[in-house]
Amino acid sequence: MIAPAYVRLMAEYNAEMNRRLYAAGARLTDAERKADRGAFWQSIHGTLTHILWGDIQWMSRFDGWPKPDVGQKQSAGMVEDFDTLRARRTKADADIVAWASRIDDGWLAEDLVWFSGSAGREMRRKKGPLVVHFFNHQTHHRGQAHALLTACGQETGDTDLFLVVPDAA
Repeated sequence: MIAPAYVRLMAEYNAEMNRRLYAAGARLTDAERKADRGAFWQSIHGTLTHILWGDIQWMSRFDGWPKPDVGQKQSAGMVEDFDTLRARRTKADADIVAWASRIDDGWLAEDLVWFSGSAGREMRRKKGPLVVHFFNHQTHHRGQAHALLTACGQETGDTDLFLVVPDAA
């Protein structure tokens, strides 16, 4: 379904887009970042925090990271301080890029077995499609954060994959 090159490409793309979103978010006040804007995770800060939560949750399954300290419903409040959130995001992105460099076709073809809190049961799925979901989850919620930042007058530059990661073209 996917190849290791896809995993590496998406890891680089997500890291760059996160840098851009956090730079835009840093130009806002804490109150502006945390204002309830009617988004699924309420605020810019909450949305960015939920993305990190999801990444940590999946990477606990993919690469043995410690699981998040809170459940999904509390994910938007997992990290209160923006500078701490940004530092954790930067480290997570570097660790995801490093993990992606180790992925091979054999790993992608293996099954992953885990207990899904969302589904309330044990799951078994091929890792390849789960990695696609992992990156889609980031992109989905990052799009929400991007829209909220844009509504606040902040710009992130291009967001298209082929413009953000030149090797994607």
